[in-house]
Amino acid sequence: MKRASADPDEAYRSYALQENMGKVLLRTGTPLAFYQALNTLFKMLDSLMASHINAEAVSAVAYLSQITITVSAVGMGLSMGSSLKISEAYGAGDYALVKRRVSTLFAMVGLLDMILLSGIPFTEKLLKAARTPEELIAAGSTYFNIELAGLAIAFFNNAYIAVERARGNTKRIFRLNMIVIVIKLAFTAFFVYVLESGITMIAIASVASQALLMLMGLRHIRKKDSSFQFSVKSICLHPKTVAPMLKISFPLIVEKVAFSAGKVIVNSMCSAYGTLTVGALGICNNLTGIFSNAQSGYQEGCAAIISQNLGAGKPERALEALKKVFVINLVFGSAGLIISLLSINSLSYLYASSSNGLQVEFRDIIRNIFRYDALGTIIPWGIGASVMAFMYGLGKTKKILVINVCRLFLFRILLLWLLQHFTTLGSESVGIVMMASNSLTAVLACILVVFDIRSFCEENRLG
Repeated sequence: MKRASADPDEAYRSYALQENMGKVLLRTGTPLAFYQALNTLFKMLDSLMASHINAEAVSAVAYLSQITITVSAVGMGLSMGSSLKISEAYGAGDYALVKRRVSTLFAMVGLLDMILLSGIPFTEKLLKAARTPEELIAAGSTYFNIELAGLAIAFFNNAYIAVERARGNTKRIFRLNMIVIVIKLAFTAFFVYVLESGITMIAIASVASQALLMLMGLRHIRKKDSSFQFSVKSICLHPKTVAPMLKISFPLIVEKVAFSAGKVIVNSMCSAYGTLTVGALGICNNLTGIFSNAQSGYQEGCAAIISQNLGAGKPERALEALKKVFVINLVFGSAGLIISLLSINSLSYLYASSSNGLQVEFRDIIRNIFRYDALGTIIPWGIGASVMAFMYGLGKTKKILVINVCRLFLFRILLLWLLQHFTTLGSESVGIVMMASNSLTAVLACILVVFDIRSFCEENRLG
């Protein structure tokens, strides 16, 4: 199925396969990096607005949001894996297969939505099964119900964003999400500061903004002149179409669900130090996440570019993409670490301020955890994200599953258990665990990618 060169999809495909790789990565990855950073930023501002209510509200938002992320990981894993197969077909110039895979992805997401919505009546049991502290269930059960209902919309949005990423249309992702973020923050600020509402209204603001993104996404995927159009006629649930998408997605689904569920376990373990520590950990993760998630944006853009070039039979450019994204993330991470360390004192005061005045204990916990988290997360994660971008592009999702299982259960949960049982460290041990787990994960990823690079070069006869 041929396309004229005037077609923007074909024009970008030629660009991704021929232009200087550094330029391609910056053009594709930078909007994704800003999107990821701003996504994290608005979560951080949510927590900041929640802190205007009280510290317990911060902890409830941080804890319960992690549970919803665990559920959403299913949709995220499916969308991410499927987008790699869409990118591969796009790079090969097979637009009929592109359309078939796009349409089938949205059909599978629709099935997930049906399953999710049928489980809403059992949310209280889910919270108890996740060992959520009773005080947080009381403070945020209604918040969680609304968030869970909003996941049905988020599943669609994840798929839509994955499709736009596969076609290299990352500027559109950035623009649409900027609109959503501004509306979300405006609603949240109005509910919290003007109406003086509780955290339930924060969830309503989130669902409303996600619904807006879904409406805009529906408009774009229904355009008839697009190779990435959703069409009911193109849906194909035959194993020949579905199996490759599920095969590459399943390890990602397992990895994301396990990692998110594991973070719930970590939060539960941290509750031994009090609910303030749980809230402080969530805040620190959001602060460092502004930069580490931006690096993940470059990772996603790089993985798509690698898949496109492999689909087009250009393995040498795939290897070049690994080298360039490594440099980009290292530079970005270094700048992020400096900014983070310089700003933590001011930010900790903001989070520890509420209508009841400055909460000194909460501020000190944030600062103690953050200094370790920043040192062990921002630069090491940039390194790990870069090498895993290469693995994603090659479809080595099983290996990524192994890396993240080690990151969570071996480097994080086991280490935290050891510190809790064999040391007298308090909440500071949480920061130490964050530093150690992320650093060791980067080391493991670098060791494993060496074997991938060696076999890749041998298979493609690259020097």
